[in-house]
Amino acid sequence: MAKQNVSEQFVDILVRAGVKRLYGVVGDSLNPVVDAIRRNAAIEWVQVRHEEAAAFAAGAEAQVTGSLAACAGSCGPGNLHLINGLYDAHRSMAPVLALASHIPSSEIGLGYFQETHPELLFQECSHYNEMISNPQQMPRLLQTAIQHAIGRGGVSVVSMPGDIAGQPAPEKSVEHALVTSRPSVKPGDEEIDKLCRMIDKAERVTLFCGSGTAGAHAEVMEFAERVKAPVGHALRGKEWIQYDNPYDVGMSGLLGYGAAYEATNECDLLILLGTDFPYNAFLPTDVKIVQVDVRPEHLGRRSKLDLAVWGDVRETLRALNPRVKVKTDRKFLDRMLKKHADALEGVVKAYTRKVEKHIPIHPEYVASVLDELADDDAVFTVDTGMCNVWAARYLTPNGKRRVIGSFSHGSMANALPQAIGAQFTDRNRQVVSMSGDGGFTMLMGDFLTLVQYDLPVKVVLFNNSSLGMVELEMLVAGLPSFGTANKNPDFAAIARAAGAYGVRVEKPKQLAGALKDAFKHKGPALVDVVTDPNALSIPPKISADMVTGFALSASKIVLDGGVGKMLQMARSNLRNVPRP
Repeated sequence: MAKQNVSEQFVDILVRAGVKRLYGVVGDSLNPVVDAIRRNAAIEWVQVRHEEAAAFAAGAEAQVTGSLAACAGSCGPGNLHLINGLYDAHRSMAPVLALASHIPSSEIGLGYFQETHPELLFQECSHYNEMISNPQQMPRLLQTAIQHAIGRGGVSVVSMPGDIAGQPAPEKSVEHALVTSRPSVKPGDEEIDKLCRMIDKAERVTLFCGSGTAGAHAEVMEFAERVKAPVGHALRGKEWIQYDNPYDVGMSGLLGYGAAYEATNECDLLILLGTDFPYNAFLPTDVKIVQVDVRPEHLGRRSKLDLAVWGDVRETLRALNPRVKVKTDRKFLDRMLKKHADALEGVVKAYTRKVEKHIPIHPEYVASVLDELADDDAVFTVDTGMCNVWAARYLTPNGKRRVIGSFSHGSMANALPQAIGAQFTDRNRQVVSMSGDGGFTMLMGDFLTLVQYDLPVKVVLFNNSSLGMVELEMLVAGLPSFGTANKNPDFAAIARAAGAYGVRVEKPKQLAGALKDAFKHKGPALVDVVTDPNALSIPPKISADMVTGFALSASKIVLDGGVGKMLQMARSNLRNVPRP
């Protein structure tokens, strides 16, 4: 048997860790690793058009599967392009291993062609970031990197000079069993006892849920029933907690709706479950707050805590539910459910009048029809900006759908490359990229990746020829919009020229048919929908100093707009409220 080189050993270890593919762009220092992949049937090389897309795709794959995903970039500019997508993956706690190929080891520090210093560049967006400067560091360094990414949830970066990659792997190297999943973390009994006493003493309890409630829906619902608590959520908690939820009071934050703000500010005990909600201006300062999080470094980052509980949400509630006293007073819960329904009734009226005839098309109408026609287990990837608003208001979670976006990092251009990663995990699952025209054009080259691999991603393009969220920020700040207009082509024609299915929609009556046809198409498809750039209205009470970087300081409702099926859900939940 021929002796392995470092690249072959590197690839074999990735396969052992469960990595199915490596996203990247080939080139010079990376070529030995790509060649090792070519000769290994257990792993696939996915050629993207931009390394940023590679990192976004890997991050999305990791979020869909919960398993390690990987990306790579060649030396200097190649791996530098990874950085934005790696920041997003890291802040999303997506386990990603990034290979930053490096210049020849003998030239490091001498100003060589394309020289950068990956061990410095990626420091802030990784749990582990080290260079293989000697073959004897293999395989231990790579195994350590993998276990950091999986165990801590986030990015590990391994940089490796191209000449090292081609050298013989060390003989009798130690390849230990790899950690490929994370354990549950149960809080200590003392914290559970303290939390139980606080809950029993409180008269009005509110739960505010984030992505850390994934897998804990049943436990959260049981807990809410026991303590008669309204349940609000952050954007990243929507897909995990909003469905089948008779205690739902909506979402807080700049994109929020319903009574979530009132519920979190009018309680006497607020329990933050698995959320690192960044907008502390929305959180109360005069109520007791408990935070439950599996990441101890997140505890107390946003608000002063009366109790910090280190543990995952499911294990915490499993320990808590049998011990907490059942409350019988529903007055606070029922009042919040009523406020929630009333709030949604108010905002929906503006978007129920002649939307089927409005030209340019209301983006709310597009999102509503999309929600209705998409599969029950669809994966939606959502561009940052106004598409976040439409996803938050209109996509209906059901426990099977996934909604992935750059919700913590807030990058533009994330939806299309994330859709690539999501679709590679299952070609038979419907993947829909909700793209804005600004985000789509920023990484439009990777639409060709869909065509090259015949990935059946459906791109629904909300084309308002502007950077809509930036215009909104300028408006709120009292500034005239400037530098936000896009002169756009017919994107459907571009899609067809690239070899994909493309259709342009300019009238509402064309929309449903266009989406149905695109969904039926076996390969990649783009639906270019011309939408109204003025669809979003701002309540007059919002002043210029209320919004800075998505932080609200004085008002509980910032964005007005429709709410899709959430109004129907709120009306249904009111049936639980006793009639006077």
